[in-house]
Amino acid sequence: MRFTSEQRLDDGVLERAFTLGEIPGTLWTPGPAPAPLVLMAHNNGLPKADPRLVARARYTAARGYAVATIDAAGCGDRPRSAADEETRAELRRAMRAGEPVDEIFESLIGPLVQNAVPEWRTTLDALHGLPEIGGGPVGYSGGWTALGIRLAVVEPRIAAASFFAGGYVPRAQREEARQVTVPLLFLLQWDDEGNPRQRALDLFDTFGSKEKTLHANVGGHTGTPWFELEDGCRFLDRHLK
Repeated sequence: MRFTSEQRLDDGVLERAFTLGEIPGTLWTPGPAPAPLVLMAHNNGLPKADPRLVARARYTAARGYAVATIDAAGCGDRPRSAADEETRAELRRAMRAGEPVDEIFESLIGPLVQNAVPEWRTTLDALHGLPEIGGGPVGYSGGWTALGIRLAVVEPRIAAASFFAGGYVPRAQREEARQVTVPLLFLLQWDDEGNPRQRALDLFDTFGSKEKTLHANVGGHTGTPWFELEDGCRFLDRHLK
């Protein structure tokens, strides 16, 4: 892992860009003392520099966590295959025409998840070797629920997860949700125009966690109240500190 830039933010959080092989990422740390690590991913290929992700990361780091995000394969500014670009173009066309898009999402999101998980695990291995990150349990917090489900199933270091029901979850991950047993906080925007409410409720019901909490708020996809960040940090406090 090689750090390529750093800046100290007004709240004392240190923000550093890094590369790990071909993987670009950002790490926010609250100070030199070891801090619990939270992996934070945005939804289905959006970049690590997305303003909403950065705002959540900085807030969470200021609350005493090391927060890391990456652009995994096919995400953010990393190159996409010609097939991926063709599928995305077909998705945009179908959405404009009001046609069903679930099968297109399946062919797009499923491979993204499969390709992203190994890179996130490689990043986690490297981060756990840093002195400013404690070697203890890890949290996952992000809008990319499908990735979080897969990581929670295959990565034993994930001890708690916060998901946002705002993106398409492939059938494979909906089935895998039964194997997710870590404490879970699930955020749902009740009026999310692009994500059927009942599908999100069914997914919440499928999770195998004995401790799972649903926070539902009125409003559209980007209308999640700011106070959910504070509640999310309290959830992480209970399970990572």
